[in-house]
Amino acid sequence: QVQLVESGGGLVQAGGSLRLSCTVSGTIFSNNHMAWYRQAPGKQRELVGFISRGRNTNYADSVKGRFTISRDNAKNTVFLQMNSLKPEDTAVYYCNAKDALTYGKDYWGQGTQVTVSS
Repeated sequence: QVQLVESGGGLVQAGGSLRLSCTVSGTIFSNNHMAWYRQAPGKQRELVGFISRGRNTNYADSVKGRFTISRDNAKNTVFLQMNSLKPEDTAVYYCNAKDALTYGKDYWGQGTQVTVSS
């Protein structure tokens, strides 16, 4: 039973920062590729950032230079540091995990709301 639990969302002013956390249980965390996705109302879910088990990263163009994804394998946690937030970043943010050794099915958290006011 794989479980992902996000935290750290909230309401922030434009230009501010938030750090999201996702703690994973039920898997060998260090074997997982991890990612953050987001979904705004009426929009499709989009990839925000990715970090491999080897700590290679990539980001959506819209967040490059502002967001940083990282992981702490000892704490079974992946982070998304979000700086210089814009109203366009308002969305529900979801944590995603995939086993890098088997490439089995994806696992998802319940999401955490991020709202950026103008």
